[in-house]
Amino acid sequence: MHTAVVTIRELDAAEAETRLGELAVILVDAVAHGASVNFLAGFTLAEAAAFWRGQLPGIADGSRHLLVADDGERLIGTVVLSKAPQPNQQHRADVGKMLVLSGARRRGLGRRLLDAVEALAAAQGRNLLMLDTHTGSAGERLYSGSGWTAFGVVPGHALTPDGRPAPTSFFYKQL
Repeated sequence: MHTAVVTIRELDAAEAETRLGELAVILVDAVAHGASVNFLAGFTLAEAAAFWRGQLPGIADGSRHLLVADDGERLIGTVVLSKAPQPNQQHRADVGKMLVLSGARRRGLGRRLLDAVEALAAAQGRNLLMLDTHTGSAGERLYSGSGWTAFGVVPGHALTPDGRPAPTSFFYKQL
């Protein structure tokens, strides 16, 4: 793998659209390696590109922000900040699609993406973040070790990519 410095940065809608293929690769890789991120085994690059294409309007209008890990040759990680649209929740946002290519893991990129999305949320006036993750996953360990508070586990909340019901852990963080 390329060993250049990895930068964490935000993509605007125009750049995200031109890089849909790279974004799709990251998402398909996550599902193929067992991540419970809304999709099942057999998930294709075309389906992943369609998912990311569906995120573009929110990125364009500022209701959603896409941060990426970029090694200078390709995108190798993502995290999405989705601002709560309700008038009584203008202080809150959800974190999702926290993904790092399997070949780039164990280098601190997840932590860097998480730190960056937290800083972005604070800069956007959001001081309460929420997320969920597969119970027992690397993501759960990352969030627990990064000052997030677990507030519940729902058994059978989501299916694993191979179709088995699995528990989901819910977290929040006050910034």
